[in-house]
Amino acid sequence: MSDHNHTHSHDHHNHAASFDNIKLAFILNLLFTIIEIIGGLWTNSVAILSDAVHDLGDSISLGLSWYLEKYSKKNPDEYFSFGYSRFSLLSAFINSLILLVGSFFVLSRAIPRLISPEPINAAGVLVFAIFGITVNGIAAYRLSKGSSINEEVISFHFLEDVLGWLSILIVGIIYMFKEIPILDPILSILITSYILFNVFKNIKKILKIFLQAVPSDLSIEEIEELIIDSTSVITIHHTHLWSLDGDNNLLSTHIVVEDELGNEEINNIKENIRNLLLEHNINHVTIEV
Repeated sequence: MSDHNHTHSHDHHNHAASFDNIKLAFILNLLFTIIEIIGGLWTNSVAILSDAVHDLGDSISLGLSWYLEKYSKKNPDEYFSFGYSRFSLLSAFINSLILLVGSFFVLSRAIPRLISPEPINAAGVLVFAIFGITVNGIAAYRLSKGSSINEEVISFHFLEDVLGWLSILIVGIIYMFKEIPILDPILSILITSYILFNVFKNIKKILKIFLQAVPSDLSIEEIEELIIDSTSVITIHHTHLWSLDGDNNLLSTHIVVEDELGNEEINNIKENIRNLLLEHNINHVTIEV
């Protein structure tokens, strides 16, 4: 005897908010990239030019995210019986790869400047830095409020840019008083290294979900003990626990109950198990008796 249950843990309001956040991020990033390319050429700052190319890649990935985030909200059908939510995760993975490539490009431009520093337009750098912090700060703040891994990954794009512009602002201020052009590439390398660290963390998290690993905040052993302690289940085995997209967790298991229990009592046990697991964000449960 088997049964399964699926409860949506996120309402349409959250889905719409997620879509709107990515839409805003895409528009802001694309407009800012165009302005940034002009500004990089005007100020002769490798940090600004590198960031402009990086942001061009971001704009492409954000456009993809905007589309896939909307696509991921489609209902289950005969092709994807669990729904389309992993398309959001796919977008997060592609974004991470683009961010990875962009970061290495920034390093390839910044490292030679350590050997041969070039002068920059300090006043122009200050203007663009303030503008950059404002635009990217708004986008990063909006996306940090989101719940999906896709939004989390994209927020790192903008966090990187906020930190990058903050460093450029500091360089510009120092440069107004004393010309130390090597600061431009040094700060660029430090920030890019920090972002690379976070990108690798996100890629690891995404790959674990794709490979159907047990969610890091859950334990099969603890879940089985909870079910036995809280219900009249005698033993439990063949338990499988994985995540669909980092938000929605799924579980299948076999339970053993007393022979004399009737269908109604068994259904009550199943309902109790589902309610217990919902408290642990496991919202699709398949139980075989």
